[in-house]
Amino acid sequence: MKVFSLPPHENWICDRFLEEWAQHNSDIATDDLNEADINWILAGWQWNRIPAEFLEKKKTVLTVHHIVPEKFDKRKSTAFKQRDQFVDWYHVPCENTKEQIQKYTDKPIFVQPFWANQFLWHEIRDKNKLREEFRIPQDAYVVGSFQRDTEGHDLKSPKLEKGPDRFIEIVRKIKEKELTKNLFVILAGPRRQYVIAGLHAHNIPYKNFEFVEFVDLNKLYNCLDLYIVSSRHEGGPQSIIECGLTKTPVISTRVGLAPLFLAETNLYDTAKNFEQAWYAKKNVDLAYNNIMKHKIPDGFKPFRDFFESIKNN
Repeated sequence: MKVFSLPPHENWICDRFLEEWAQHNSDIATDDLNEADINWILAGWQWNRIPAEFLEKKKTVLTVHHIVPEKFDKRKSTAFKQRDQFVDWYHVPCENTKEQIQKYTDKPIFVQPFWANQFLWHEIRDKNKLREEFRIPQDAYVVGSFQRDTEGHDLKSPKLEKGPDRFIEIVRKIKEKELTKNLFVILAGPRRQYVIAGLHAHNIPYKNFEFVEFVDLNKLYNCLDLYIVSSRHEGGPQSIIECGLTKTPVISTRVGLAPLFLAETNLYDTAKNFEQAWYAKKNVDLAYNNIMKHKIPDGFKPFRDFFESIKNN
């Protein structure tokens, strides 16, 4: 059995997934369409990079990470239907996404989180040394957010599915209600303009690490007292897995992988009712143990078994 996987080449999480897949599954991974039994497309909008003849004569698996209902307009619906005729199976990382796409297709759907790379993400126990390295106040209560929050077309409008407005509302409440002393926010990653503007508006101190390598991002997780996921729609987010492996306390909206890996008490629904999750014990050991079930190489096995099963059908 050979699986051809199509990388988006967009410096996105899927590029890293496919690098890890090829590295650890070299016996079945191929970049040659001719020898492939299965096409695996991780970024749906890239599907027409594969010639139609290969889509038709080989089994095709398409990964859908999530759908943003507010953005799923007539054009996107038409594109989904056009692509759907070439898809044999869908892969989704969570049950929420399965519920989203099964409204639009009668094709079978494989639900499986991506593997967790424990070699990239791991706990570092000397928080004081790390904060010194990144010049983060030692006495601060440090809250983190490491995902894009601004639309790319103008670098100004909020990417609402990521909930940056919720994040600002939460940290504003933390400050105004004095839920903790010395609040300090760490941001990482590109397109953080919306949250930066909100932090300035409410006079909340922060540091922004726009472009960091994985080794430094792992260190930044280990500087935190709390990571906040405020998204409205997610297939992941990968920060849930990264927090779990680094044993970073995290609270999250009930999106994507959060209900699968986090304690129920660490979930919240809106920025208005986050305080219950804020005060609850952050069950980092539960998250760590749940996520380690998907560590490399164990996390590849469900995918290998899945591909083997559809090859033989």
